[in-house]
Amino acid sequence: MAAFCVGCAHIWHPSTELGASAHKQSMARICAITGKHSQVGGGYSNRTRATKFNPTGARRRQVNLQKKTLFIPELGKKVTITVSAKGLKTMKKRGAYLTLKKAGLVK
Repeated sequence: MAAFCVGCAHIWHPSTELGASAHKQSMARICAITGKHSQVGGGYSNRTRATKFNPTGARRRQVNLQKKTLFIPELGKKVTITVSAKGLKTMKKRGAYLTLKKAGLVK
């Protein structure tokens, strides 16, 4: 069963090696609308004297990504998309179809 993957913008079929490998490459935690991705920041402690000898080190801050299936009336089909919470707010404000079109995810 072939499926249209919006985050990758290609037809994905599990039986084909090209489809499977192309889909694995796009599994990064990145918002399809805003392009937000994880960031590395320093761990912070209020006890700076204690952290002098026991540093907290770097900490990765992940994006609030959600996997959503939306029905787009202009296309007449459902679209699955991995989008951040801010991307969902953008789609609610501007409309799903226009936002996906501007991001280059639909034609």
